[in-house]
Amino acid sequence: MGKRDDLIAQYAEDLRNKCGMEPDMALLTKVTIGCGPAIYNADASTVAGSQPGEIETVKKNFLMKKLGLKDGPELDAAIASVIETYGKSERNKYRAVVYYMLTKHFGKESVYG
Repeated sequence: MGKRDDLIAQYAEDLRNKCGMEPDMALLTKVTIGCGPAIYNADASTVAGSQPGEIETVKKNFLMKKLGLKDGPELDAAIASVIETYGKSERNKYRAVVYYMLTKHFGKESVYG
């Protein structure tokens, strides 16, 4: 198994143990690949849920650009909900896991079809 496979297994583990959901492995793999080389960078691979700038980045670059959603309070609410599900005290919130949960939240799996 390559490094990416190891990371996908780690993300699946987080989804099961920290978020209480059984991951759709095909979708998780596609979301992880969609994150590109960021998954290999210690800083870029995680989302700092308490930093407003980071939340804005997730909203603009992922929800609006990638998923094609319109800006509005429901985007902020969804991000807050995902951060809450992952656990506010959880230091390492993996970007791929956060993006996966947001994709599921908005029913946008087709973007990765």
